[in-house]
Amino acid sequence: MFLSALYRYPVKSGQAQSLVDSPVDFLGVRGDRRWMVVEQDNGRFLTQRAWPGLGQINASYDEHGQLLLQAPGQAPLAVPVPGVDDDLRGVTIWRDTLRVPDAGDAAAAWLSELLGRSVRLVYCPEQRARYLPNGYGLNSDRAAFPDGFPLLLIGQGSLDELSRRIGRPMEMLRFRPNLVVEGAAPFAEDGWKRIRIGELTFRLLKPSVRCILTTLDPATGERSADREPLTTLKTFREKEGDVLFGQNVAADGPGALRVGMAVEVIE
Repeated sequence: MFLSALYRYPVKSGQAQSLVDSPVDFLGVRGDRRWMVVEQDNGRFLTQRAWPGLGQINASYDEHGQLLLQAPGQAPLAVPVPGVDDDLRGVTIWRDTLRVPDAGDAAAAWLSELLGRSVRLVYCPEQRARYLPNGYGLNSDRAAFPDGFPLLLIGQGSLDELSRRIGRPMEMLRFRPNLVVEGAAPFAEDGWKRIRIGELTFRLLKPSVRCILTTLDPATGERSADREPLTTLKTFREKEGDVLFGQNVAADGPGALRVGMAVEVIE
């Protein structure tokens, strides 16, 4: 087995960046989901579930570590990383409330024009990261702005089996993984507790619960008329009302990953 793909999503609900290698720390892949778009008036987070336009955001990092925002019809914008205590704004992501730095008026104007709604962009420094959901992970585990966990792993064999059942190929990016493992049987990852990739070890904490976001085409943002892949997933991957696909993961320490590294199941 080997690591066949490595992704990050600089802005929550924005487009993926495919990486060849990356540092990894307690917040996951370096730079992953450290930025989030929120309502201007109440700080509530926005995602593609309700705002598919977020999928137009092509975000990356420039040579100075600034966030570079690009989208069709808009001039690129470089956004400096705010300081840990700069212009703190109260935000809500699911059941968590926290105070994080606002990224400034230029970023807010750029995103508000794109979405047709008054929004702000916020940043999560590691000092202000969230605890994981109750009952999962260690006290030292944290997450920035993913839904709940620092990393998501999916086996390529699992996607291939899902595509076979649907009768057409499904894009891996519908599921927004960070780590893709090739060479394992379909859904083998369900039984893994700890794995090693290179010199890093990882704990698999819980299955990932999937939502309507998976029915959006990652390239166009259009929703599938037949509600695939959720329709088929519900026929064989539903447990106690939750549709499960992929595994939420935490790293045991800092290190680096590179596509092609061997993956070993420890437990």
